[in-house]
Amino acid sequence: MNNPEFDSQKEIERWKGFFSIWTDPEPAVGPTPRTAVWKKNKAALWYYPSSNKKYKVPLFLVYSLVNKAYVLDMAPGASMIEAFVENGFDVYLLEFGSPAFEDQDITIDDYIIDYIQRAVRKALAHSGAEEITVIGYCVGGTLAAIYASIAQEPIRNLIICVAPIDFSDSPKFDQWVEYIRENDIDIENLMRLNGAIPPKLMKIGLRAASSPIYFSHYLSLLNKAYDKEYVASWRRFNKWTNDHVGFSEAAMLQLGNDIVKENKFMKNTLTIRGKKASPSNICANLLVVAGKHDRLVPDVLSKGLADVVSSKDKTYCPVTGGHTTMAVKGKGLPKFLADWLPERSN
Repeated sequence: MNNPEFDSQKEIERWKGFFSIWTDPEPAVGPTPRTAVWKKNKAALWYYPSSNKKYKVPLFLVYSLVNKAYVLDMAPGASMIEAFVENGFDVYLLEFGSPAFEDQDITIDDYIIDYIQRAVRKALAHSGAEEITVIGYCVGGTLAAIYASIAQEPIRNLIICVAPIDFSDSPKFDQWVEYIRENDIDIENLMRLNGAIPPKLMKIGLRAASSPIYFSHYLSLLNKAYDKEYVASWRRFNKWTNDHVGFSEAAMLQLGNDIVKENKFMKNTLTIRGKKASPSNICANLLVVAGKHDRLVPDVLSKGLADVVSSKDKTYCPVTGGHTTMAVKGKGLPKFLADWLPERSN
């Protein structure tokens, strides 16, 4: 008996779209025009000029050490950077690159002083601006917050997105963090892997943190594989989730010991090259954004930052969505930024 609801042509297109992820060339990413204005080692500072500049204060984006930054510029209509420039902001993006064996001694101190601080100074000089807005994503948000606590540069606004900062009360990580603390686990011996944590190992670790939901995205693809635009978007995002970068051994050890195990930043005991890195040193206008359903970095890991800074203008903003909520957007700024950023940028 025939099923009147069965559409044979649609089913053919569905399966063609599903299998195309293994047969068609990978879709392009990073469409927004940019120019490198500064480089150091494997890092680059990219400049995205706005053709419709409205705001004097440029944006300086610090992305994670774990993933590649093109998630912020996936495709036309699905790019946070495109949304910024089309809404009148000049944008600078610091991309760290992927460390190799020769980079094994790069520490968190190095990333903050030699990379972030120097790049901010370059962005200020290049733009001619008197102040700057720093936006940090994920571990880049952790570094951005620490940098802001020791910065001599004029940071007007600090935006921290889905960043792991406060490990004093972390339901997602409490079991393994407490195990490390109580059993005095030597993180250094666990991390001795040829100078840099290889991308494949980073991928395995993040997959473990996000299980058991990882394979559900294939079911989502199959459900809408007849839609070419959806398939292209899915493939771009899937490319990014598989495209991890390595991690410097020294930076991983320091991050594990000082930030996760000892929670030094939030306890006001962290020093960066002799400078006390305390959240109370932060005076910039502060916006802390967290994903209500973020499995990788639960909101509790960042919401406490707003309570301990010295900023008079500070906002904690939980938003619906997961870890990439702030990365892939259309041409309009998401509401939490549209309501907060423009009035603080002139």
